[in-house]
Amino acid sequence: MMSKTDSKSLKKLLFGLLALYLIRLLIDVFMGIMPQDAYYFFYSQHPALSYFDHPPMIALMLKAGTMIFGKTVFGIKFTDFVVSLLSLYLFYRLSRFFLPDKGIKKAFVLFGSTMMFTILSINSTPDVPLVFFWMFSLIFIYKALFENGQLVYWILSGIAMGLAFDSKYTGVFLMVGLVVFLILSKKHRRMLWSKPFFLALLFFIITISPVFIWNIQNDWMSFKFQSAERASSIGHFNISLSYFFGNIGAQMLLLIPVFFGLMFYLFFKIGKRSFQKRKLPNEKTLFLLSFSLPMIVLFFGISLVYWVKINWIMPSYATAAILVAFHIKIKALKYQLGLGLLFAFLFLVEVIFYPVPVKSDDTWWGWEALAENAQELSEKNPGYFIFSDDGYKTSAILDFYLDQRVYSGNIIGKNGLQFSVVDSNLQFLNHRNALFFDSDKRFDNLEKSKETPTELLPYFKEIIQLDPIVLKDKKGKPIRKFFIYQCIDYQIP
Repeated sequence: MMSKTDSKSLKKLLFGLLALYLIRLLIDVFMGIMPQDAYYFFYSQHPALSYFDHPPMIALMLKAGTMIFGKTVFGIKFTDFVVSLLSLYLFYRLSRFFLPDKGIKKAFVLFGSTMMFTILSINSTPDVPLVFFWMFSLIFIYKALFENGQLVYWILSGIAMGLAFDSKYTGVFLMVGLVVFLILSKKHRRMLWSKPFFLALLFFIITISPVFIWNIQNDWMSFKFQSAERASSIGHFNISLSYFFGNIGAQMLLLIPVFFGLMFYLFFKIGKRSFQKRKLPNEKTLFLLSFSLPMIVLFFGISLVYWVKINWIMPSYATAAILVAFHIKIKALKYQLGLGLLFAFLFLVEVIFYPVPVKSDDTWWGWEALAENAQELSEKNPGYFIFSDDGYKTSAILDFYLDQRVYSGNIIGKNGLQFSVVDSNLQFLNHRNALFFDSDKRFDNLEKSKETPTELLPYFKEIIQLDPIVLKDKKGKPIRKFFIYQCIDYQIP
């Protein structure tokens, strides 16, 4: 039974979580567009079975969201907000299979208060649909395993796992987790070679087939991009403690130290007990571990030799949160939520007032003003096409705001990611003039560049540098700077 004191405390914590979501919504209202928002919106404007660097689900999500909420920055971000909120609701439904009422509320606050859900609520990435379908998958897998094993739940599990893979390739860890569980579970091991499991596998394969069809049609470019460079870096096997401890710091920030510390303490405690007793945990605990530990162990291991991005391990923390909720005290949960509120509030202050400028193109500040300057330049130089060469960031932003197509580094033979796929043949631009935008991320003066970018020279007959675009805050302080070049007579090799 839950004491009256605990009941009141949990109610306060739930109201605190509601306040946290209001802060997240305010961030969406005031925050400008991020390059990722614009890039994946670019996906949605060019429907395909898959894309250069990710599967198609983020494009489908933003296409549906902007049809409902409008083609605006808030429309994109509110789509992220709604989908992440639905993901948390599905997590609540999942936790009901494992926890009593008090534990369910604790798990809801614990997981919902993380910076992970703040990030998912405000920025478009493939992780937004991935986490959503990850939750759906776990619900159906649980029902297939623990609730009479009806075939329909095995089929739905396969489809849901496939949709998670169609969101991001790390969705494959759902199938890995299921296989690990079936191998380790004495009660369910027989299911590994059963008709229900093969039905789930079949529907998983059918659901992910569009991604494979697209890759077959495009020389496996997406799989090559996601694996080749990283595998090469990992293959050098140079131990880097800075990567490892950097990953620890990033994941601690993502989860907040209370959750992060308790999670690894429980992993150690469960592992120690299992080793001493020579016995695996009970079936439900084994289920939770099977869908968290493989991904966590692998990526923490990889972080010894390669920089692991902060979002790669995100979905595996769902089942870990349920484990932690079994043991976390109300006092610790208060610290967790308090830190979540503090971090979100500080980020809201940063978004509104921008007291700490970000020395990177991975920012929300100034893009609309840049687009206004780009529009003016375009009107002064009719017939010029516009391009940039920073992967996708500036190109995607300008393509979002301007009423004309904007191009990327593939104009000058670079990898323009999805831009290279959409415009694989550039003959229609031959002999046209262009405006090239080049971000000066860490500028120390407001002057023109002293050098012409050498990568432009083989592709244009003449390069003329214009005055740079300098974006200033309300106090007149320069915050961002872009070099601008007139590029005359495009020459396709």
